[in-house]
Amino acid sequence: MFRTLAISAAAALALSTGGASAAGGEITVENYDFSFQGPFGTFDQDQLQRGLQVYTEVCAACHGLQYVPLRALADEGGIGWTMDEVRAYIDQNFIEVYDDDLADWRAAIPNDNFPVNDSVGAPDLSLMAKARTGFFGPRGTAIYPLIYGLGGPEYIASLLTHYTGVEYEEFGTILYGNETMQGGRISMAPPLWDDSVTYADGTSATVDQMAQDVASFLMWTAEPHMMARKQFGLVAVIILGIFSVLLYLTNKRLWAPVKARAKGTTPPE
Repeated sequence: MFRTLAISAAAALALSTGGASAAGGEITVENYDFSFQGPFGTFDQDQLQRGLQVYTEVCAACHGLQYVPLRALADEGGIGWTMDEVRAYIDQNFIEVYDDDLADWRAAIPNDNFPVNDSVGAPDLSLMAKARTGFFGPRGTAIYPLIYGLGGPEYIASLLTHYTGVEYEEFGTILYGNETMQGGRISMAPPLWDDSVTYADGTSATVDQMAQDVASFLMWTAEPHMMARKQFGLVAVIILGIFSVLLYLTNKRLWAPVKARAKGTTPPE
């Protein structure tokens, strides 16, 4: 067992940081360097805003974000918008929600969630970055998640950038070759191509750039309070560290007389 762990650890450390293979090489997941990774990582607000733009102009046609309130776009630690900008986003995109009390559609307000969109059977993306795992350990050792994390955003970005260009027809349905999808085929046509959106900040909209941006945005939708959690964790670690030192010193002082008597020496004052 120890030999297996040692070999697995050495193999994982030998991998380049540019990419990693998951599930024993069956699928391909690139190891993207997202800004929010690591204990001190933070969301890049510019990237989150670009990711929202990609979602709005490309993904929203088929996928919903039904568990994400629109007002969260103005939350601290999010994309950096004000509530007025959220209202403007709602108006510009003609966002409507179905009101059960009115039994009809109405214009959305910030307190509403993003609309549900399951018209073509596409999955909701609210929690997709937490629902997918991109990195697995060799022989079940979970080495890759320790080094790279679970890899949900990497999985999403890789899925969007690893279409092979090959199409398959099965039972009258067209499937598209994809190196990241389990089985190598996916029913979703390639949604991105270079310059399919025009970024407001002037960033070059390559497929790789858009994939990383929307993956980062979907990580935020899945865990919007990540920054607060990290800050709380850091404070907790510091407090526990101080408490451990005080506990050690207190324990040492309390047991000093007992140890002195056991050694036949004079207890310290």
